[in-house]
Amino acid sequence: MEERIQKILSGAGVCSRRRAEEYLTAGRVRVNGRVAALGEKADPQRDRIEVDGVALRQPRRHTYLMLHKPRGYVTTLSDEKGRKTVAELVEDCGVRVWPVGRLDMDSEGLLLLTDDGALTHGLTHPSHEIQKEYHVRVTGDVAKALPVLSRPMVVDGEDMVADEVEPLGPQRLKIVIHQGKNRQVRRMCAAAGLMVTRLVRVREGNLRLGQLKPGTWRPLTGGEVQELLHEICK
Repeated sequence: MEERIQKILSGAGVCSRRRAEEYLTAGRVRVNGRVAALGEKADPQRDRIEVDGVALRQPRRHTYLMLHKPRGYVTTLSDEKGRKTVAELVEDCGVRVWPVGRLDMDSEGLLLLTDDGALTHGLTHPSHEIQKEYHVRVTGDVAKALPVLSRPMVVDGEDMVADEVEPLGPQRLKIVIHQGKNRQVRRMCAAAGLMVTRLVRVREGNLRLGQLKPGTWRPLTGGEVQELLHEICK
């Protein structure tokens, strides 16, 4: 079946769709010996697709991992500043995988990694509104902040809203969002007069972090993968 070449490259784990578009624009991609154009389609089962002269090989089976990201790691495959990356924590999984979405360096918890470009796009596209649940430890007046956090806000010119906000105990909150804006929970808390001292993502969609220890990972079960696919097909 024919698909846009940038989608094929992303799905094969070569690069992101955006980077694939750059490769196509730069003339680095060939289909059956001919330089491919941006927006062109191909059939990975029928056509020979090359990037920088190297033939594309489709993975026979995608890999899906859940990592408990610890604090102090950046959510990227490499870092020009020499900081520790989540790629180091999953390098023994046997294949090249990338993070689905982000957790900032000081945040912890559930992070999905995969080599499935289509699933990555589905989970990160705003239209699918995948819920994410965070347990947050804060300083400040929680009672005063709760009504502020529980209604729509404008933070730095961006509209933000929490789906749920509940106290979990002294200076601890459960916050559920679906927007996924950059550092959204921290920014919302700051706008409500709270400072976040610890932030842990415990759920994404129907997937829960459970008892997975910080710095460790596990493959998703077939049922969990189907749950994710169901989420993005709603």
